Amino acid sequence: MFFAIMLLFALTPLGFIQIGPIKATLLHIPVIIGSIILGPKIGGFLGFSFGLFSLVTNTMTPSPLSFVFSPFYPVYGTDHGSLWALVIVFVPRILVGILPFFIYHFLQRKFGNKKDKLSLFMTGLTGSLINTILVMNLIFFLFQGAYANLQGVPAGLALYKAILMIILINGVPEALIAGIATSAVTKVLLKLEHKNNA
Repeated sequence: MFFAIMLLFALTPLGFIQIGPIKATLLHIPVIIGSIILGPKIGGFLGFSFGLFSLVTNTMTPSPLSFVFSPFYPVYGTDHGSLWALVIVFVPRILVGILPFFIYHFLQRKFGNKKDKLSLFMTGLTGSLINTILVMNLIFFLFQGAYANLQGVPAGLALYKAILMIILINGVPEALIAGIATSAVTKVLLKLEHKNNA
């Protein structure tokens, strides 16, 4: 079911919400929810699938930034791709499928069942930020020169400030959406799971 939802999001405009000049992705939300409900192994598989969808999308319908997500798209300013793109496209997404399970159970132990909605919101928020922060930092460390040229910003501190702005402007709204959706949907699914197990 989660895989089907991700496929629907990946292949249609449903996977993106326009927030002013930016597009917030929803693809990580089924991964986070799947991790909480189904555990880190299936969550990791869903995260891998998220990365695979991103790889295919950036290869088949590339944008100027596709070189950081697909080794089949030339690095900006060159005529060849880089295998480092596979690290960016898969590692953060797989971790988004693994870590929320542990984050949720840690928060549940800390806050208790009475604040389950808060635990779920914080897990969704954190899971989304894991993706954004890891992707943007890996871009900085693995493709600094090409990304700086693409953005028209000097490499180094100036580029990292631009990356921090992207995290704030794009990553924070995505994280808030993920937190709200994770809290609302997962609460219902957990109740259904408890009824089925009773």
